[in-house]
Amino acid sequence: MFVVITIPAYNEENTIPSVIEEIKLVMSKTKYKYKILVVDDGSVDKTIKVSEKAGAIVVSKRHSGLLETFKKEMEECLKLKADVIVHTDADGQYPSEYIPHMIKEIEEGYDLVLGSRFKGEIESMPVLKWFGNVAFAKVFTQICKTEISDSTTGFRAFRKEVAESIEYNTDFTYTQEQLIKASRLNFRIKEIPIYARKTRESRLMTGAFDYALKAWINIFKIYRDYKPLAFFGKIGIMLLTLGMLVGLYIVYHILQYGGTGGTPRVVLTALLILTGMQVVLFGFMADMKK
Repeated sequence: MFVVITIPAYNEENTIPSVIEEIKLVMSKTKYKYKILVVDDGSVDKTIKVSEKAGAIVVSKRHSGLLETFKKEMEECLKLKADVIVHTDADGQYPSEYIPHMIKEIEEGYDLVLGSRFKGEIESMPVLKWFGNVAFAKVFTQICKTEISDSTTGFRAFRKEVAESIEYNTDFTYTQEQLIKASRLNFRIKEIPIYARKTRESRLMTGAFDYALKAWINIFKIYRDYKPLAFFGKIGIMLLTLGMLVGLYIVYHILQYGGTGGTPRVVLTALLILTGMQVVLFGFMADMKK
């Protein structure tokens, strides 16, 4: 079994050498053949130089963000003919000691193995980010029909078939999209508990409130795109319920006072009921086209 351990990097000269050395130390004690691949996302520091010096294969590209870097990682790992791909971060958040355990789960029949910070232990995480991740986990457990406690972890191992089968083309992060599409392609998913170290502040989010806002926006998008009947159905039923409540009030007003109480109420009732029916029907149509 040939393993490629891949690391996306952008201006990580201070941390990536120790990450690479830790991986080498751990993997040297295993039976696996392996290579370490660093995909540099247009760093302007010494990330490339220190990574090569530490013994990694380095592929550099123009700065384009994490999703495009991950897609490049998959392309390069398949070129290297990896049987198993392990993805980790350059900041040292994920201890390399768990890599052999993840690979072992792959050998035992799983296709995608996640290193779960929430089943294990997290040294530090802002409260709002913690709640956002818990909310994501509940959503992904429903969508994937598999218990997921950490849908946003970047520490994961998977078979080459997972990399070959999944195309990334939405606004979601690669962690989310890979998980959703892997479950839809019936790949076997498992989590193992890990310890996550405290690292520098995230470069992707400007703060906890920014993370929380983006997290909930993404949850709505996920439901819209992958559970359209549930998403549009709930909105439609809410509108129908409001319409019927207003309608019942109008009926009460007619019985009590002999009139509707005004044309606007009747128009509002009709609009709410018709709109609700249309939204529910749209949900059914979108669900059929998934």
